[in-house]
Amino acid sequence: MKKDALIEKLEELVMPITDELGYELYHVEFVKEDGENYLRIYIDNEEGITLTDCEKVSRRVSEMLDEEDPISTSYFLELSSPGINRGLFKEEHFKKAVGREVFIRFTGSLNGRKNIKGILKSYEGEFIEVQGEELVKVPMDKIKKANLEGEL
Repeated sequence: MKKDALIEKLEELVMPITDELGYELYHVEFVKEDGENYLRIYIDNEEGITLTDCEKVSRRVSEMLDEEDPISTSYFLELSSPGINRGLFKEEHFKKAVGREVFIRFTGSLNGRKNIKGILKSYEGEFIEVQGEELVKVPMDKIKKANLEGEL
């Protein structure tokens, strides 16, 4: 199964669990690091995420994964909060981040720059606008990585 199809399948399987338990399924990734596979599931809610929240969701997801067995290779399951410097992956992540400070890394360069840090002014579907030293219009297909900048 291709990686995108696997992630989509995993989201379909995990979302009913997170919804039932009162959490937002923020992001799912399946990555290989140091020769090991990791299934990372990020959950969120308005009150924040505790270790107890992660344990509760992890138990339910682990049971479901044992039954459904959607991953043909060995892996480690990790449950986490997206954290302060959370990645922005989906349309709703960018929309929620409007007005907040972000750090955007580009694929290649944009106007001679490899990244920009500033306030996310708008999300327009095909592009975002970030106010750094100047207002920069960034096409979505030029974004390699996007993160909120931490604030407590």
